[in-house]
Amino acid sequence: MTQAQNGDTVKVHYTGKLTDGTQFDTSASGNPLEFTLGGGQLIPGFEQAVLGMTPGDTKTVTIASGDAYGEHREDMVVTVNKDQFPDHITPQLGQQLEMRQANNQPLNVVITDISGEEVTLDANHPLAGKDLVFDLELVEIV
Repeated sequence: MTQAQNGDTVKVHYTGKLTDGTQFDTSASGNPLEFTLGGGQLIPGFEQAVLGMTPGDTKTVTIASGDAYGEHREDMVVTVNKDQFPDHITPQLGQQLEMRQANNQPLNVVITDISGEEVTLDANHPLAGKDLVFDLELVEIV
């Protein structure tokens, strides 16, 4: 049987979990994820895990944070005053916001702390700094 290699378009069912077993995503109840290996569309560790699989293969892999969403970076966490928010936004813990950088590029942030008049914004990916566990099944090489 043919093994998945760079340049192949593949369909994969997956379940993503944290190392404590908390599930954060799955394709189990829907269509498999379709992507081109080596295309850089997914985290590097995920693509690397699919390489060499044949249709019907299943496996569980642990992907270190460096091969997933990277390490949590403190330089992507800032504290601002509440008065810097537009009047129509009342900051709430866990709230996700889109900001504009100096170059007008969008930047997604999450409010991680509110202390008095100060609000902490975190622009790290929510899974940054975490090792991830994926249950994979290669459904098809298209």
